[in-house]
Amino acid sequence: MARSGGFHEAGSPENPYLITEAAQSFDEQHRARVRKYAIMMSVRFPALILAAVAYGIWANPWISMAIIAVSIPLPWMAVLVANDRPPRSKDEPGRYDHHHDHRAIEGPSGHTLDG
Repeated sequence: MARSGGFHEAGSPENPYLITEAAQSFDEQHRARVRKYAIMMSVRFPALILAAVAYGIWANPWISMAIIAVSIPLPWMAVLVANDRPPRSKDEPGRYDHHHDHRAIEGPSGHTLDG
């Protein structure tokens, strides 16, 4: 197998041919989402330390509060990223079926009582 410039030849054991268009497995998707969640959450604690260090250096509470304000939405964003799934493919069926559209409130019936 000839190598040139650090790249492997297509079809070699190091770089196999792609023969399917299958999506990532659910386990691989889950691992990727957990990794993103862990990275985002691991930034939060150092941000608090950075806010304390910034206050110690500049004695300016506004800089520290800005750093803390940036770290506040991190858990929320991390959960959104962790629960996100890949976009639906064109082949995946939709959930809405317009043939079974039921109205929540029925129209008035023709019978009324006069009192």
